[in-house]
Amino acid sequence: MIKGVKICGVSDLKTLKYIVHHPYPPRYIGFITNYKKSKRYVDFETLKKLLSIDRKGINFVSVLVEPDEKILEKIKNLNFDYYQLYNVSPKTTKLIKDKYNIKIISALTINNQDDVDIYKKYENISEIILFDGKGYEKSFGFDHNLLNTVPNTIKKMLAGNIQYNDKLEKFYKIADIVDISGSLETEGKKDFSKINILLKEVGRIKNAN
Repeated sequence: MIKGVKICGVSDLKTLKYIVHHPYPPRYIGFITNYKKSKRYVDFETLKKLLSIDRKGINFVSVLVEPDEKILEKIKNLNFDYYQLYNVSPKTTKLIKDKYNIKIISALTINNQDDVDIYKKYENISEIILFDGKGYEKSFGFDHNLLNTVPNTIKKMLAGNIQYNDKLEKFYKIADIVDISGSLETEGKKDFSKINILLKEVGRIKNAN
């Protein structure tokens, strides 16, 4: 059953405040911390400003692609709740988790069943496993039925070509958390009207339970 939504790729204060103060805010907000190829990349000084606001209980997530020690040391005192790690081995994930005392979302990019089964290497390390499409910020879709083999004991986050106006019921049996970024944008910028449609859907689900 869907227990939350993550809005990813927030990069400016106006958008962040709109999301945080929405009547039905998401449980997670993601910030692209070191992947400079992404149009949603946030530089360090901007990150400090964004993370200084009252988050009202929302989990702030640092999205990191193959992070090196330099970036990890640079952000270690920022007020993140999770590190979302792409292309990081289980061994290194455990080292990062222990050294920085941080909760982990291990991101797997999925094309086939073998990609899905990699979760087994992370299930005892990471709080959440993210099953994402290939392509990083372009987030191509994949066959969600591949996740049917993942037990419900795993806290699953799902990304990959999910639309802002999708009915969340369609993901009930697949994931605990839905992660959305690109479909919330118009001409490369987060669109408040699309965010509102998504979060009103979150509210509808919440009020129905």
